[in-house]
This record gives sequence, structure tokens and C-alpha cells, in this order.
Amino acid sequence: MLKGFRDFMMRGNVVDMAVGVVIGAAFTGVVTGFVSAFLTPLIGVAVGAAGDFKGYAFHIGGVIFPYGQFLNVLIAFVLTAAVLYFFVVLPVTKATARYLPKKPKAPKRPCPECLTEIPEAARRCAACTAHVEPIVLVAQR
Repeated sequence: MLKGFRDFMMRGNVVDMAVGVVIGAAFTGVVTGFVSAFLTPLIGVAVGAAGDFKGYAFHIGGVIFPYGQFLNVLIAFVLTAAVLYFFVVLPVTKATARYLPKKPKAPKRPCPECLTEIPEAARRCAACTAHVEPIVLVAQR
């Protein structure tokens, strides 16, 4: 029983996932700290609220609607998304495109039986298993 559990825990994907979750939690703390320490106060300075909208509310029929709390959360969400996009997603996307270029896709053609796209050099369709004659490319002189 313990051997099976040990084998499960030592699988590469379980350990990788655990490391990813821990790194993600730490990264979330860094991004949240950056947004709350620098960006939210800048928004507050711009609108004259000192970065805290917690006290904003309105009353209707004796009921309090604290919309300031929602504004705080909304601003934090938008700023966090912007920080993640501009400082993580965009640079990683550009680096991936630069250092790991995509391989050119093999030319495809439709299967004459089921019209599924198959490689030009295929002899059998993967979808319907129909026998297909490969396209022979003639060299130009």
C-alpha cells in the first residue's frame, strides 16, 4: 500500500504540478504586493482618494451599499491583469517566438472519402481509414 503511494508521489507530473502551485502562489504574492504598494496608490493620487475607496458607500432605505469595496477589488483585478500581461505574458510570448520558432506545417489535402484534412504524403486517412493515393510531386526542371 505504501509502495503504491510512494510511486504515485514520485511521478514526475505530480512533483512538477506541486512545484508549479507553490511558485504560482509565491508569484501571486509578488504581483499583489506590487499592485497594492505602487499602482493602487497612484490611482488614488490621480482621483484624490489616497488609494483607498473602502469608505465609499450610499444608503437606500436604511441599507448600506459599500461600493467602495467593490471599486478596490475591481481596480486591484484590472491592475493585476495588466501587470501580468505586460510584464509576464507579453515578454514570454516574444521570447518564445524568437527562441522557439514554430515548425512549418506539412501541406495538407482533403481525404476524398470523408473530407478530413490529411497530410499530402499520407497513404491512409486517420479519420475514416480509407486508402488514399499519395500526391507525387514532380521536380521542376
